[in-house]
Amino acid sequence: MSHNSDAVLARLNRLHPKIIDLSLGRIERLLAALDHPERQLPPVVHVAGTNGKGSVLAMLRAMLEAAERRVHVYTSPHLARFHERIRLSGELISEPELLALLEECEQANGETPITFFEITTAAAFLAFARQPADVLLLEVGLGGRLDATNVIDTPELTIITPVSMDHMQYLGDSLEAIAREKAGILKPGVPAVIGLQQPEALEVIERRALEVGAPLIVQSRDFHVQETGEVMVFRMGDELSHWPRPSLPGPHQVENAGMALAAARGLATFLPEDAAVASGLRRASWGARLQHLQEGPLPRTLPADWELWLDGGHNAAAGAALARALTDWPGDGREKPLDLVYGMLNSKTAEAFLAPLAPLTRRLRAVEIPGEPNSLSADAAAGHARSCGFEAAPAETVQEALQALVQAADRPGRILICGSLYLAGAVLRDNEREEV
Repeated sequence: MSHNSDAVLARLNRLHPKIIDLSLGRIERLLAALDHPERQLPPVVHVAGTNGKGSVLAMLRAMLEAAERRVHVYTSPHLARFHERIRLSGELISEPELLALLEECEQANGETPITFFEITTAAAFLAFARQPADVLLLEVGLGGRLDATNVIDTPELTIITPVSMDHMQYLGDSLEAIAREKAGILKPGVPAVIGLQQPEALEVIERRALEVGAPLIVQSRDFHVQETGEVMVFRMGDELSHWPRPSLPGPHQVENAGMALAAARGLATFLPEDAAVASGLRRASWGARLQHLQEGPLPRTLPADWELWLDGGHNAAAGAALARALTDWPGDGREKPLDLVYGMLNSKTAEAFLAPLAPLTRRLRAVEIPGEPNSLSADAAAGHARSCGFEAAPAETVQEALQALVQAADRPGRILICGSLYLAGAVLRDNEREEV
């Protein structure tokens, strides 16, 4: 389905490519031309980190909506359609509204250089400023310190999820350098929930918090979460409480739920009722996080008793989390062997992502991510997989990869499509019905 906004987005992407050029000057200039919508926002929860940002935000959104709060949400990248990035009071932004905002920002910017992410972030801020809400959940695009979202002077709360090696070409080649960029969202006097960190990352975050005067609430020091059966035990200070296990599958989601619970305590004004918090944990959903694809043309091409799953994780920490989740996979049929369809951006983390999955996998077929110029070729991706110990071969398309895995198998299996949010988005677009 084509939309008028698609044409504007394509034009913006052509004029202002999806380049990464971390700096705040361009977006500050555009926001000034738009009369500073970033100063007219509802209370902001600003979230940075390498892994778990989307899942923590999904849980927080579900909690706040269960408490009947109006919630704006900004996330990136999108999966199937750009509209997913901007959620206004619970609903994805409408096509006419998105089109009008993009054109307004394009006109205000004129011919001045700006990146695609910056101009679309300015459009989102305009949308959020013009429609009342109780809370804005704001996800960093890349890094933190110089990210286009980091123009909010006084958020209500900040969150830094676990930091790991990713986007090293932009954020630095060491964990300390990457943590320094993430810690750039800390603000004077604003409480910050800090997820589980490696010691060198935590040290950098704590040093920055001391410099700016940001009180930290650190996982495994100030709060703890533990799964016991279908219940999570959460401890913060002297308080011990019991909560339902999150609806999102995988043991790493228990850690993410711990961050969401700590954030809920920091947002007690908006979340006074425990029932809403519990309801949010049960109801949260987030696409391409071990998502079981049961409807649509792709799963229908598989024979009976096969399963099709999708995950967008793409770095070393995501590979390790995925491996832990696969040893305790949700649903029935744990005896089914695992096959992978794999594609990834041209990144330094390809083999680090794959290595934990190799012992769990029967065979792998590699694909190039459709329409993504920075994708590894199918041959290169298959080469990475073979070097990690996979039985791997390239395929032209996801559909061809699925058929190759079925033909090579002696019994039904589970196929997991993984390695990139961009690949996940392409799969969802191919598989979606008329509605999004």
